[in-house]
Amino acid sequence: MKFLEYAEGIDAINSALTFEAPECKVYGRVEPYSCKAAGADKKLYKQIEVKYDTSSSPPDDDDHAGATASSIRSIISPFGPMDQAASRRTLFYLIGTLNASFPDYDFSDTKPEHFRKEPSVAMVINSINATLFNHGHESIVKDLRIWESIDSLISLDDSDVYSYNPESDSDPNDEEGAGTLWSFNYFFFNRKRKRIIYFTMKGVGHGAPPEEGQEESNDDFSDMDDEMDNNNGVGRPRRGSRYEDYVAGEMDMDY
Repeated sequence: MKFLEYAEGIDAINSALTFEAPECKVYGRVEPYSCKAAGADKKLYKQIEVKYDTSSSPPDDDDHAGATASSIRSIISPFGPMDQAASRRTLFYLIGTLNASFPDYDFSDTKPEHFRKEPSVAMVINSINATLFNHGHESIVKDLRIWESIDSLISLDDSDVYSYNPESDSDPNDEEGAGTLWSFNYFFFNRKRKRIIYFTMKGVGHGAPPEEGQEESNDDFSDMDDEMDNNNGVGRPRRGSRYEDYVAGEMDMDY
């Protein structure tokens, strides 16, 4: 997976997604990726193919191949039947994104059932907006226009959304001693553009140690208008954009 380093507006959004609320400290980030396989990705892809591709069974072991094919088809997968190449490829993209986002972890053994396909983009946007509003940071939605920036990168209308819901001992957002109170992991996936937006946030108790490499955020948005005016148009709606449909309280989307 290739991280898109120069995605417009994402740096400002990620800075704003780390803040301190009365009940917890919040760490969030939005990471755009292109579905281009690197060296490690190719190894992961082969592992997934060997594990789930029923056509790779030895021809002289028909009984074993039949049992394997049946067990693979019985897997509960949000991507579709795992004996289909498209389903395996989606799993590969999501695991590859996790590996890229958390380089100190290895997610190669992550199972399809650890993911969920969300009912709609609108529902996920509503949920994330509610989280930001409830923690007093509606400015990220209304002033930084987070969804307009994300839409420009991935075309939300043409995307599916998956969530990652692992067991607690497999969740990098819920390490022992980290004091995690809540977290979410969403993948906005546009197959046509071959791009993924990974959006993750977590709230940790005030007694928890600060995130490595994270600085305390500045909640003063008094200069935000001036900053956005000088940020290549970020903060101003694009002509024809459906951005306003994504803002909490003004959502009327048909997905």
